[in-house]
Amino acid sequence: MRNISIAGAAVALTFATAAPALAANPPGTASSGSADFAKAGQTFKVAPLAVCDVNPDVPGTVTGSSPAVSRTGLKIGETSSACTTEAVNPAEFLTRTKSVATGSGFELSALTGQKGPRLKIASWSVNCDADEKGTAAGWELKGMSGWAGLPQQIPAGHVHEVKAGNGTVLARAKFTDTVFPVPNDGSISMTLLKITFEPSSGYTGSITLGTVACSPTP
Repeated sequence: MRNISIAGAAVALTFATAAPALAANPPGTASSGSADFAKAGQTFKVAPLAVCDVNPDVPGTVTGSSPAVSRTGLKIGETSSACTTEAVNPAEFLTRTKSVATGSGFELSALTGQKGPRLKIASWSVNCDADEKGTAAGWELKGMSGWAGLPQQIPAGHVHEVKAGNGTVLARAKFTDTVFPVPNDGSISMTLLKITFEPSSGYTGSITLGTVACSPTP
């Protein structure tokens, strides 16, 4: 499966009354990815990449960026993020926010030692938008290869089994894991992709690409 591009979105609306003063999620945050996995006692870590947080009280954009990283079995290209607060109606103190993280050049070769696929993603993005009415999260994946059997339309929370040539499941990849707080306060969080290694791979731990969260603006 090569050169596949897919996208999607999720929406969370507030109650008819005003949202709670303290939401379950932050005003707005984004990160392009992270990793924490190990094999035979050797640990490979990638701290959260290109992190940003909106400043809900001051209009403007806060940015984050990280250079390319390389660990044994894993490569991630340059990543960036932007968290923006916009004054929609200053007279009424109405604002909206947008938190977005982007990345490129993902390649997971760790599973090839167990006759598994080489997983690639050319680029990805995930965003969280908020105003006084609620929030919405969107995502996009481009240039995917090695993901045999992945559906053309990925439903929220879809779990894809990454298999060796003999059918052994080496890892599980969960796409677009979206969380709506209970009780609903209009906020939302989304993890675009989380790959969790199975014992059969020889690895433990996980790799994450693209996380965002945001809450309705005051």
